[in-house]
Amino acid sequence: MTITPLSLPQPRRAPELGREALIVCESLVRIYQTGSIEVQALQGLDLVVESGEMVAVVGASGSGKSTLLSILAGIDAPTAGRARVDRWDLLAMSRADRVRYRRHTVGFVRQQSTSNLVPYLTARQMVDLPMTAARTPARTRRARSAELLKALGVAECADRRPAQMSGGQQMRVAVAVALANEPRVLLADEPTGELDTATSAEVLGALRDVNRQLGVTVVVVTHDPEISGKVERTVAIRDGRTSSEVLRRAATAADGDVGMVAEEYAVMDRAGRVQVPREYREALALTRRVRLVLAPAPVAIRPAPADRP
Repeated sequence: MTITPLSLPQPRRAPELGREALIVCESLVRIYQTGSIEVQALQGLDLVVESGEMVAVVGASGSGKSTLLSILAGIDAPTAGRARVDRWDLLAMSRADRVRYRRHTVGFVRQQSTSNLVPYLTARQMVDLPMTAARTPARTRRARSAELLKALGVAECADRRPAQMSGGQQMRVAVAVALANEPRVLLADEPTGELDTATSAEVLGALRDVNRQLGVTVVVVTHDPEISGKVERTVAIRDGRTSSEVLRRAATAADGDVGMVAEEYAVMDRAGRVQVPREYREALALTRRVRLVLAPAPVAIRPAPADRP
């Protein structure tokens, strides 16, 4: 009897992840040690962000999304893996490199306004401060401060201190401060977490303007569906890994109306691991073991026979 071997597609070497991208994280690991307790905040996370994108990162509390943002901001350092932003290797930076990176490549906006702003300085002085640290000429600083405050719709706050501003104005001034030294990337950690719905929409509009008009790449960690549902790409993190992405695009219906179409994709790492979304696991009763079936075109995932251990 002749056995014909199963014909499978010939393997191809995977290209380098994100070769031309602005932000690349591959198999990123961050481990915290507290006494005898070891916590793995990131467990092999992959992420690629192209220049000019606006991306929302979502996930349950403790999923690792804020740790990711701290690493990208140069505040924290990864334990292992690969992390690059622009020309900077985040695992190989010296202390001086880290200062230059945080001063010129990334801007960071925190959730709490008190962490972003100095209570005794005016908005104009706060935007001027990072440029002073970077030794930018005074004339350039004055012009840049006025330009940013106007672009973010808070020009009237130039001579006000934080206590004289609304929550939305404080957050927009914080964005202006983060953009003072013309970074390529703006990172925002829950920027609407302390704001009401109407003010959150204003801040979202400001972030969109920064992305579209100034060409700054924006990465937002958020629980706010108003943000995550209105960007072109939402990345979900679960258990320290990238689990899925939602891509949104404009589509024209038969009646001519234009609407947004959202498509969810599971993310596969370079080892071939995929996190199957919970609703799929529950609907198909997938547990510890599953069957993979190579159909003519797709790969099907099916439950293992119930009578096997």
